[in-house]
Amino acid sequence: MTITFMVLLCLGEFLEGVSRKPSLSVLPGPVVAPGQSLTLQCRSDVSYDRFALSKEGAGDPPQYLARQLQEGLSGADFALGPVRPSHGGRYTCYGGHTLSSKWSAPSDLLDILVAGEESYPTPTLSAWPSPTVAPGENVTLRCQSPSLFDAFLLSKEGEAGPPLHLRSQHQDGVFQANFPLRPATLDHGGTYRCYGSLGSTPFLLSHPSDPLEHLVLPSSAPHLPLGPHPRVKSPLPDHTLENLIRMGLSTLVLVALAVWVFQAWHSQRGSHGETER
Repeated sequence: MTITFMVLLCLGEFLEGVSRKPSLSVLPGPVVAPGQSLTLQCRSDVSYDRFALSKEGAGDPPQYLARQLQEGLSGADFALGPVRPSHGGRYTCYGGHTLSSKWSAPSDLLDILVAGEESYPTPTLSAWPSPTVAPGENVTLRCQSPSLFDAFLLSKEGEAGPPLHLRSQHQDGVFQANFPLRPATLDHGGTYRCYGSLGSTPFLLSHPSDPLEHLVLPSSAPHLPLGPHPRVKSPLPDHTLENLIRMGLSTLVLVALAVWVFQAWHSQRGSHGETER
């Protein structure tokens, strides 16, 4: 019996396209550690009365009454936790009406990955050529481990989307995967971690690598010292000739003034002498 048939048998009549499929998201994110709380949110712009959550390969999915979020929107929150390794897997949700056995088309699949498998070694994450680059430059984030991993996953802190996934390659005695971020943009900046996984248990991951801070800095501008801008000194014009002319004129003025004072004094003295006779 196929998984699809089991889901249809549990959910009742399913007619794809009869009703719009809801969306399925997860808080805090698709990669979680054991012991954390996890909430799967099924949302739709159709006013469904109930929602069902299905895990691939599991038994009967639970059914929940929808709560009205706002006009024209409906949804249900499926709380899972504390998280255990068994919570890892592939989920989908459906919307339906209480008075009908029909269900909507399934939401897009959502993978829940449980990190921290104790038996797995912890990989390392590095950046080549450097964790700090300018926009437009090429940078590669390399996740590697000396132990066997079938795949490596790269996640960025603060992003709700699924992590990047690459198959590992064995090179120079280590298993590794290169995640190119090219050309680098400001949006690429952030904190990254990587994980290792095995093909036999794809929803169980290793402990995360140490965080790697990837910086994308704007193109460098000419360096200017902090504080007031220094004044640029321009060459001083040569005023030597003008200064000499001014000094000469000043001297002539002083000499003429002295002659005038002397003449006035002498004239006044002569007049005084004639008066005494």
